[in-house]
Amino acid sequence: MSYSGKKRLVFPLFAVFSLLLAGCAYAMTGSMADLLQRLDDSPHARQVAVSEQEVIDHEVGLGAMQKIRGTWQFKKGERHSGLLQRNTWQIVDGFSSIEVMETLIADLQEINAASLLFSCDGRACGQGVQWANRVFNQRVLYGREDLQRYRVYALQDEAEYRLVIYSSSRTADRQYLHVDLLRIAD
Repeated sequence: MSYSGKKRLVFPLFAVFSLLLAGCAYAMTGSMADLLQRLDDSPHARQVAVSEQEVIDHEVGLGAMQKIRGTWQFKKGERHSGLLQRNTWQIVDGFSSIEVMETLIADLQEINAASLLFSCDGRACGQGVQWANRVFNQRVLYGREDLQRYRVYALQDEAEYRLVIYSSSRTADRQYLHVDLLRIAD
């Protein structure tokens, strides 16, 4: 398949992500599950895991994972209680998780209520195995450290949110995107 042919096929997936983010303000007050379902319905994203739970003092990393006095932890972080929704997708049909993440971020930057709190790429994020197992509890996210990406955004609407996006790549056929949405309790 030619590059231009591949680019035309990417549009439906990116359109789904655009809908996800364009409706972010609605999603925060309405049903995030409805918007995530649109992504689930995409033929280029296969849902691997989904969960929703109330959390107390959940840590959102605002720094790389590193070993400090024998314990793996974030260089910097913040703790919040609230409702945490987690989604993991495998990106299929030859698309890269980095491409999808970059499109998602480009759409996010158009939302006035979204501000970037932390960003890291590749080895600057720390060990990928720690992100996969300790942070997200999703072994499938473990991949090449040079291809990992991590972003944290603050979203403000009627409530305050943290949006965490993590991209990982094991091989060309094993591309993953993970999204945490934490609705911070008042």
